[in-house]
Amino acid sequence: MNKPPIQEVVAETGKPVEAPPPEMLEPDPALSPEELEQLKRDYLLTRFWISARGFWGTGGGRLSRVLSVGLFGLIILQISFQYGINVWNRAIFDAIEKKDASTVFYLTGVFFPLAIGSVAVGVVQVYTRMNIQRRWRAWLTNSVVSRWLANGRYYQLNLVDGDHQNPEYRIAEDLRVATDAPVDFAAGVTQAFLSATTFIVVLWTIGGALTLSVGGSTVTIPGFLVIAAVLYAAIASSSMAIIGRNFVSVSEGKNQAEAEYRYALTRVRENGESIALLGGEEEERSGIDRSLGNVLLQWARLCGQHMRTTVVSQGSSLIAPVIPILLCAPKFLDGSMSLGQVMQAASAFTIVQAAFGWLVDNYPRLAEWNAGARRIASLMMSLDGLERAETGDGINRIQRGETEGDAMLRLNELSVTLNDGTAVVGESEVLIGPGERVLVAGESGTGKSTLVRAIAGLWPWGGGSVDFHPDRRIFMLPQKPYVPSGTLRRAIAYPGAADDWTVETMAETLEKVGLAHLNEKIEEDAPWDQTLSGGEKQRLAFARLLLHHPDIIVLDEATSALDATGQDKMMQLLQDELKEATVISVAHRAELEEFHSRKITLERRKGGAKLVSDIELIPRHGKRRLLGGWLRHRRPPPPSKAA
Repeated sequence: MNKPPIQEVVAETGKPVEAPPPEMLEPDPALSPEELEQLKRDYLLTRFWISARGFWGTGGGRLSRVLSVGLFGLIILQISFQYGINVWNRAIFDAIEKKDASTVFYLTGVFFPLAIGSVAVGVVQVYTRMNIQRRWRAWLTNSVVSRWLANGRYYQLNLVDGDHQNPEYRIAEDLRVATDAPVDFAAGVTQAFLSATTFIVVLWTIGGALTLSVGGSTVTIPGFLVIAAVLYAAIASSSMAIIGRNFVSVSEGKNQAEAEYRYALTRVRENGESIALLGGEEEERSGIDRSLGNVLLQWARLCGQHMRTTVVSQGSSLIAPVIPILLCAPKFLDGSMSLGQVMQAASAFTIVQAAFGWLVDNYPRLAEWNAGARRIASLMMSLDGLERAETGDGINRIQRGETEGDAMLRLNELSVTLNDGTAVVGESEVLIGPGERVLVAGESGTGKSTLVRAIAGLWPWGGGSVDFHPDRRIFMLPQKPYVPSGTLRRAIAYPGAADDWTVETMAETLEKVGLAHLNEKIEEDAPWDQTLSGGEKQRLAFARLLLHHPDIIVLDEATSALDATGQDKMMQLLQDELKEATVISVAHRAELEEFHSRKITLERRKGGAKLVSDIELIPRHGKRRLLGGWLRHRRPPPPSKAA
């Protein structure tokens, strides 16, 4: 493994950063699957910070740094008030011991400004801390979502292997945990360190040395309260680390189970019509119950972890205040320590123990953060892999360029593969001119839809290039059109803005595609995805075509839900309204040939489907097209089908 680390550009930072270790990209045969998995897990937190730390660079702006410095200053101010209250404890108990009423009265008046100041600083500290968390989450979420939505990666993630299941849950929940907890931890660790440093000095000064008589001899322990606080915290923290060693893996399992459960419920809502028509409620209930059972099992495991850690944390909170009093009792009884000093020592000991025992109180949340950060980092790594593929690093990638002359589209030695390199479509070379209407045919499984997705830019794996005429817009109609939530007006205009066209224009367009009965509901906000039938959704997709008026149209079984009459009307409408558009269709129905000027047939072969024929058709309008100038490496059309 002498290969140097690859350099890649990460969108969050805008700077080159090191890719994962080479042995992760090109696994060493000597590494076992367990070792490789552990290597990946070890890298995940590093990968998270590579992106997340950019918030304090140029990405988050000056305000992020100002807030961070302000939070540090507030922590110091809070410790100052804490120290003041600690000194006040000594003074008030000394006054009570001496029965000095005037001093007690004076100190009572002093306490309230100290308490009010401490509370005020605490409130501002909470505001500053949560403001950092909110801004950091917004910044990192924007970065991850931008990468997720870019170049169809949200779609491509479904086609590749990797630990990125349920990305929507990771972005919404795991990323929240991953940005909330570190700010709390940073503030907590800083406050714990400064508190421990401050009050160790107090303990050393007040407690002094403890002299014990053991077997006729004396033993002097310098700084005995400090030693006791450190030993106690070490024992408690070690116990917590041992007892909670499985917290991270259990938290990861719980988060994944929750994500899968939400996904199962969402699937029922999104496919409610099909499930209801098939009567699949019992089967869906069975699947939901299995998902819920897994959630409850993971929560039971997490409950066991919390129960064990509660033994340590609860026991520590009960024992810690008593230990300093017991340790100081001999010195108080022999008169070498006043009551005020005992109470000040007890308060300082508790603060020091809490500082040293920070892990005891925060280990469960630290484990939750660890799990969340690793899950969002896993999604980042999958996006990294897709980005590396886009640059041609380590995997063949279909290139996209521009055609020369008047050609609208050219497939230049195009081959389409799966992400693991398995061939789907072999090398093809096709040239399509302006206004041509090309039908891609072939048996099911020959890769027609995959080829069309490659043309549309959704399928990245393969070789060769797809070249488009510069400054030409492409618009794809899938078999199942997407209907966004909101008003029908938004659904018609998608992916454009709802106010890009007037209501009157939309009404005219709906009438053209046979949806005039929806004109009165254009401004109505309803669950249109569930309300519209499959045929209505496909007609709605054709309405979008008429509004957007693209130059290149890609149809993937776009009329499959329509009857023959409806299909003919939509295709004829396409010819009448978008005469100049170049159309590429994937369909099985033979009657669609009359709406196309050319037919490309794919046939399954060893090493990927091959282009076996490319013939001229006679469109319904009866005009012949001369294709010779546009075709390269074509088979001559069979005599029986010659025009």
